[in-house]
Amino acid sequence: MERLDSDIFSIINSCRSCGNQDLKFIFSLGSTPLADRLLRKDQLNISEHYVPLDLIYCPSCSLVQISATVNPEILFNDDYPYHSSISENYLQHSRSNAEELIHLKKLDENSLVIEPASNDGYMLKVFTERGIPVLGIDPSNGPASLAQQSGIPTLCTFFNKELAEKLSSKSKFADVFIANNVLAHVPDLNGFVEGIRIILKENGIAVIEVPYIRDLVERFEFDTIYHQHLCYFSITALDRLFRNHSLFINQLRRLPIHGGSLRLFVEHRQKIDQSVTSLLQSELAWRVNHIAVYQSFAEKVAIIRDKLVELLWKLKTDGARIAAYGAAAKATTLLSYCGIDNQLLDYIVDRNPFKHDLYMGDNHLPILAPEWLLKDMPDYLLILAWNFADEIMNQQRDYHQQGGKFIVPIPQVEIL
Repeated sequence: MERLDSDIFSIINSCRSCGNQDLKFIFSLGSTPLADRLLRKDQLNISEHYVPLDLIYCPSCSLVQISATVNPEILFNDDYPYHSSISENYLQHSRSNAEELIHLKKLDENSLVIEPASNDGYMLKVFTERGIPVLGIDPSNGPASLAQQSGIPTLCTFFNKELAEKLSSKSKFADVFIANNVLAHVPDLNGFVEGIRIILKENGIAVIEVPYIRDLVERFEFDTIYHQHLCYFSITALDRLFRNHSLFINQLRRLPIHGGSLRLFVEHRQKIDQSVTSLLQSELAWRVNHIAVYQSFAEKVAIIRDKLVELLWKLKTDGARIAAYGAAAKATTLLSYCGIDNQLLDYIVDRNPFKHDLYMGDNHLPILAPEWLLKDMPDYLLILAWNFADEIMNQQRDYHQQGGKFIVPIPQVEIL
């Protein structure tokens, strides 16, 4: 049952970063259910929240963002099902990052590492294993409790300017401040970045990972647009945001994780290297500050949607059975925007045991353990968590060897 509930969201009238009120519409993905709001069986007849998912652009600072802000208390509640430690590839990615930072900053028992959105402590654990003090911060009780049980000191709250001031009053300052895939989730961008400035030691470093808008556009990753992701960053927009708070992106790396990300190295003192200046110049040539780039993206996304739906209907008409892999947040957007429901898919499997025996919002597809695939042997497996497609296909090689085929929807629809 659909309920467009304006009590849980608001529509912005100015840019989340620079405050400009002349925002430009790019395209709409419709009114979608909230991502990661998985349902128990007894909740299937209860009306669900639906919120507009419209992409907009700020011509003043080049920030791409969505227009709706859902109450964070609703998005990141006690039932929040995402656990970072489920993916082996992501665990290794994070461990390598942590080990590099330990070496770079010569961290020891006198140091402090602070991480907002620390989830289940998957990354901070690397530091505690070396005897380095840490502080996790996460608003979701489920993941935060798991971290605490693992011996990771964790505050169950949101990081913001006010919390930074409270911690600084207790002389808790960060040698390393880690923020992976959280900046895009923050309604008050300026408050969050000001909090970094307050909490970061004079010679400290903030290491921040964000999905990269250019990869999103060039690879047509439209399903990474959902209500938790309020902003979609270019280095052009990020450079202006941090400079407004006397912080400087001195170095960056482009990473393949999550379909294409940036890792930023942010400090109090300006010492910018070529990695930053080169990407700023490259973005200008790419026309990051022209809305036509994003309007062209929207047109191509509609083509991908039509091709995927056409393929699924053809397979289904031919008598094929189709399951999907990955009850991820991005799956909510893709399924909703494409109108894919139980007429086309039989069920979804996911490796996260916290999602088993639950149901997706809107289409109410059941979520099962991946082991079910070999018992049931559907003809096709639509990989919704395509950012981990290689890892998933490797996990499911027995399914493939027994005749199962994979469908990858992004960056182009193909059968493997």
